[in-house]
Amino acid sequence: MDIELPELPFRLRTYGPDGHWSYEDGVLTGWAGPRQDRFVPPTAEGLDPASDAPRLLGAPEGDFQLIARVTVGFNASFDAGVLYVHVGDRAWAKLCLEYSPDVATICTVVTRGHSDDANSFTADGSSVWLRVSRTGRAFAFHASRDGERWIFVRLFTLDDEKKSDAALVGFMTQSPMGEGCVVTYDHLDFRPEWPKDLRDGS
Repeated sequence: MDIELPELPFRLRTYGPDGHWSYEDGVLTGWAGPRQDRFVPPTAEGLDPASDAPRLLGAPEGDFQLIARVTVGFNASFDAGVLYVHVGDRAWAKLCLEYSPDVATICTVVTRGHSDDANSFTADGSSVWLRVSRTGRAFAFHASRDGERWIFVRLFTLDDEKKSDAALVGFMTQSPMGEGCVVTYDHLDFRPEWPKDLRDGS
């Protein structure tokens, strides 16, 4: 299923399990079902075919910033709302507002064959602003408590430049240990530029 959002200059397509995605009055809503997640443990041989989560992704061109305020209806450990970057089946990344395991936390996962897992800082309540940016083959993750001052979280690459140019970017929901959760994304914003400085709060 394809979805068009007026804030974004590219179409979005659903991937993975049904996320019951909907959009109304500037608010995008998605649902994660029980035990839905995307993560390849470093100790595992590969991605379990049953390991998947609802994703809504599109292909922006050139440099960009994708911004959303993310609110998660936390019910269980590791429930999360996610901004997601996908370059290939074993090359993708997540910027999460996650219950990790019992405190709302900014978490990141970068998967290059296997996933790593890193916590950044705790959030106040169940909402936070997330931002994913790209220039060339580089991606950056930022988070903000107020949508004004941005905290640098991570700078990384996933694959070669050609694939990075064709990356899919968008939204994901997860509930790896629980019975499901609802996530909303509002204050959606798309900027066709790389941030001027990754570390000055802008």
